[in-house]
Amino acid sequence: MRILLLSQFYPPVIGGEERHVRNLGAALAQRGHRVSVGTLMHPGSPDTELDGAVRVHRLRGALQRLSGLHTDSERRHAPPFPDPELVLALKRLVAKERPDIVHAHNWIYASFLPLKALGGARLVVTLHDYGLICAKKNFMHLGTHLCSGPALAKCLPCAAGHYGAVKATATTFGNWASSFAARRIVDRFIAVSHAVARHSGLYRGGAPYEVIPNFVPDDVGVLGPEDPCLRELPGDGFILFVGDMMRLKGIDVLLKAYAGLERAPPLVLIGRRVADTPTEFPPNVRVFSTWPHSAIMHAWRRSLFGVLPSVGPEACATVIMEAMASGKTVVATDVGGMPDLVDHGETGLLVPPGDAPALADAMQTLLEDRAWLARLEATSLARVGRLKAGAVVTRIEQVYRDVLRPAAKGAAVPAHQGSGGPSCR
Repeated sequence: MRILLLSQFYPPVIGGEERHVRNLGAALAQRGHRVSVGTLMHPGSPDTELDGAVRVHRLRGALQRLSGLHTDSERRHAPPFPDPELVLALKRLVAKERPDIVHAHNWIYASFLPLKALGGARLVVTLHDYGLICAKKNFMHLGTHLCSGPALAKCLPCAAGHYGAVKATATTFGNWASSFAARRIVDRFIAVSHAVARHSGLYRGGAPYEVIPNFVPDDVGVLGPEDPCLRELPGDGFILFVGDMMRLKGIDVLLKAYAGLERAPPLVLIGRRVADTPTEFPPNVRVFSTWPHSAIMHAWRRSLFGVLPSVGPEACATVIMEAMASGKTVVATDVGGMPDLVDHGETGLLVPPGDAPALADAMQTLLEDRAWLARLEATSLARVGRLKAGAVVTRIEQVYRDVLRPAAKGAAVPAHQGSGGPSCR
């Protein structure tokens, strides 16, 4: 098959979604498919280059030229509505690559929708977050509690608090219009967790979808050379948190819980500092900036266990898969896509979001019962195979084959279908 992956960002911009698209492209190319990537232009990167066997095309959009619209000049996001310049660039790219499948990730899909009827390519869209239904993508109303669903009187004030009034209005209405069109045009949605499918309205809608996790590479557990930054780690046996150090990730809950532990080993935090990152940390907490991915995998191997106390509905947490692949268990919150990954009491522990005492109890239990911790670790390592490329890419290929069949746009896939394996990353 000729497959065109669309992603608003791609390495050297690095994040969970960008790493997924790169890994997917490499895995598909290894299986004999002709794979190309269309992504937004990044300063200093060439217009076209080869990333292994995958040809990467960097495209310009009108809104990316307006630096004042973006809080981070390095991450100028695609809008949730067609960008005229990006639509034309995609049209030229499709004519050049002649894909059988266009597989879009995130809001860049909106700029392909006007082109869908012009060619024969089938359109698959992976939902890595709640952007199909939420202008902020995180499905948290006013940033404090889980949203109950979209409504104009709720969405506009909520988005305005994040974007400002003008950007919020354009983003909210543009997203609603694109979402309405996408549910009728997209050949198949892939939701990365049951939470994403449910909150995005796929369960009760008529759009065909599957619930399929993202994945980690088959060789994710093979460690590379040690990075010098690893010298800064405390001795083996620390508790590890990896992610943006923000309230939505539960960083304040984690620090409160950690402060109440007895005879606790060091707590290591690795991730970006953001506006609401705490300025003070309890004793024995080591804080590091964003590290190379290879160094993080070494850190997982040296850790005692991981913790992911998000208060928001994480769509699919990459760090849980990476911990499992390193033979580590995780204490996570029972929200979003986390229950799809963590089998409570078997591969890890789930606690209510925002509940510092419950989080502390779970961590204390693992610290005191090392035999149980070892059993959780063994089960995690045994089950992570279903979350690796060898298993997941096969399911994505099957989606491609399904939508290429005549009359593939039939009835929606029921919610119970696509649940034959883990459904989150």
